[in-house]
Amino acid sequence: MERLPYALYRAEQVRELDRLAIDYYGISGTSLMGAAGQVLFDEIRRSFPRARSIAVMCGGGNNAGDGYVTARLARQAGLTVELHHLVDPDELKGEARHACDEAIAAGVSMINYDGQTLDGWDLIIDALIGTGLNAPVEGVWREAIEQINGAATPVIAADIPSGLNADSGVAMGAAVRADVTVSFIGLKRGMFTADGPDHCGRLLFSDLGIPHEVYDHIPGHAQRLDYEAVSAALGPRRCNSHKGDYGHVLVIGGDKGMAGAVHMAAEAAARSGAGLVSVATRAAHAAMISAARPELMCHAIEQPEQLTPLLNRATVVVIGPGLGQDNWGRTMLSRVLDCKLPLVVDADAINLLAGEPYYHNKWVLTPHPGEAARLIGCTTSEVQQDRFGAAASIAASYGGVVVLKGAGTIIEALGGEAGICSAGNPGMACGGMGDLLAGVIGALIAQGMGLEQAASVGVTLHGEAADRAAEQGERGMIASDLLPQIRRLANP
Repeated sequence: MERLPYALYRAEQVRELDRLAIDYYGISGTSLMGAAGQVLFDEIRRSFPRARSIAVMCGGGNNAGDGYVTARLARQAGLTVELHHLVDPDELKGEARHACDEAIAAGVSMINYDGQTLDGWDLIIDALIGTGLNAPVEGVWREAIEQINGAATPVIAADIPSGLNADSGVAMGAAVRADVTVSFIGLKRGMFTADGPDHCGRLLFSDLGIPHEVYDHIPGHAQRLDYEAVSAALGPRRCNSHKGDYGHVLVIGGDKGMAGAVHMAAEAAARSGAGLVSVATRAAHAAMISAARPELMCHAIEQPEQLTPLLNRATVVVIGPGLGQDNWGRTMLSRVLDCKLPLVVDADAINLLAGEPYYHNKWVLTPHPGEAARLIGCTTSEVQQDRFGAAASIAASYGGVVVLKGAGTIIEALGGEAGICSAGNPGMACGGMGDLLAGVIGALIAQGMGLEQAASVGVTLHGEAADRAAEQGERGMIASDLLPQIRRLANP
């Protein structure tokens, strides 16, 4: 099985890649389908070597054809195979019909699916619905998906889990929860965000042997980001350097009772390599933060004019962690918006911005879905239904670079190629994680990265740190558990 590529595509782009391979490079559709079925069968042997009985669930079209080929190969290898079809084989056309005829000739048992349970099999192959899904799954299709999910049986999905929207990553009413998904020709962007990671399980890829030149015709719609891809930007430092070479991050936040947020953001900036880190916070918190982490230069700031000397010395400003939405936070943000420095805007600063929109080309906005909804005047559910569209809308309305947090964090700059981080885990669903991320991104900007690169590298470093911290378990992980990993990963 091939290494996961970085280019991500929309469903229509993958279909076009398939067409180009057939029309311009002389590869028959039957050959591609045969290759897909062979890859699936090989994965059965590799991942489930003890499987002796297989239920293959087939719909119509090419996705079903992949299932028919897999069923034939399994039957020819001596496995017990039962194929449940939701589309009458007589209605199949082209390559899918050919694959069905070959499966019948090989002696595969064919059953019309009418709601029967799927318990008792060693393995289920999901070849029900391919990438063309754009409406909620209903009727017998939904029933079949629910039976697959309800069976205490491992599942391999052909190309994409049935019911998962290939473009948005949204489960369309119901979607198969696969243990393994084998994706063909091009990775679909929806596999990496929203519901995608929950439903794909372990994700594998095969280009089915199509020529690499095919990919030159259609650039990906987005780029997958992982630590290996971004770590080259974190090269070694020059021996002849000093703290001034690595920038000065000013972190503003920590209204009354919220000192922890600004402290974590500032410490994350320091652990990510910023030369200097200052904190502007309420007078009640400054001494406490200094005592806890003396490397941070903490300043008691009660009035916005007190920020001026700090802004004059800073390279980048991170504002929002624990800022609050009362008068203190509002006046701090107003003062910062007047400066010419690059900004990282997080948490309450985003909520304040939603109330008084402002356009700026030199900032990184880091909303979670609820904050994103407030920025563009919709519901959180609507953001999650179209995370790519929401990120693009925020970038168009507010400028700069948008980091839409969540499962499959999206990095969007207007007119650029979206990035999707494939690192991270559910253990990050706890307080303080966003504060750390804001500090990491701020530190990378301070060290000379552009806004989009800093956002991409920062999100990925942060997610990878969480994955390593989660080796001791996702449940119970707290934000500060990431700090040692952040330092380690900032030095590849």
